[in-house]
Amino acid sequence: MSQTTLAAPAKLNLTLDILGTRPDGYHEMEMVMQSVSLCDEVRLRLGFPGGIRAESGLRYLPNDRSNLAVAAALAFRRATGQSWQDLRISLTKRIPVCAGTAGGSSDAAAVLRGLNALTGAGLSPRELARLGAEVGSDVPYCVLGGTALARGRGELLTPLPDLPPCVFVLCKPRFSISTPALFRAWDKAKRHLRPDTQGVLAALAAGDLAALAQRMFNVFEAVLPPHQRRDIEGIKTTLLQAGALGAAMSGSGPTVFGLFSREELAQAAVDRLREDYSEVFLAHPLPAHAPGEGLV
Repeated sequence: MSQTTLAAPAKLNLTLDILGTRPDGYHEMEMVMQSVSLCDEVRLRLGFPGGIRAESGLRYLPNDRSNLAVAAALAFRRATGQSWQDLRISLTKRIPVCAGTAGGSSDAAAVLRGLNALTGAGLSPRELARLGAEVGSDVPYCVLGGTALARGRGELLTPLPDLPPCVFVLCKPRFSISTPALFRAWDKAKRHLRPDTQGVLAALAAGDLAALAQRMFNVFEAVLPPHQRRDIEGIKTTLLQAGALGAAMSGSGPTVFGLFSREELAQAAVDRLREDYSEVFLAHPLPAHAPGEGLV
């Protein structure tokens, strides 16, 4: 039996824009993504008897192919033509579940990276990302990590300059959000607020953290149901009052994050939010898993 343990970082959307609908029924996306130090732990034991299964200690998470980590393992085996039959995937979950922070997708990406190393398959990051696109839209980005521009369904990736030194505070409200419902609401909306994606890219190139933070925006925030929008806006207000340079919702939510230039301000925001919310985290930006390798 061979084994390895990997970190699976959470993802934040510094911007999330929808450019329109596609002939295949999906939406054309444009997003600036960032991986952070809030991570799941993924342990792979190749050859552990019992077939290909996941375990997490969370009863509501599936352990079969409906878990993205298992789906990634099956896709990897199929694509590489390997014949192994037994793999135990042990997930230590720290990233909130169904929170817009790509916990499941990051677990799947870690499985792809880990199996690539364990089996000596030698797939490049580009090949792993293409394989990840078969598993889920966020998986290709999670293979790369770091700061990146994602287009298409999320599979067309361009690495971007690393963020200047900064701190994130993440807060997940107690409700969940339906991603299909948000896309339907966006489709029905007559007017769309948009992020300044080009301004964010220019700020990254200049290393201007304040300019970047002021331009963070997620189009889904504008089409949330009123009661959810009030909670999201309340968390953003708390973060901004605590000294965040900017705040936004990540992905399809409901996690809200604030971007801080100073650790002590971020920690004070964590302490304040924990008076009302149980899932509050402090995290730092992470570099790419494969620096300098474009996955476009």
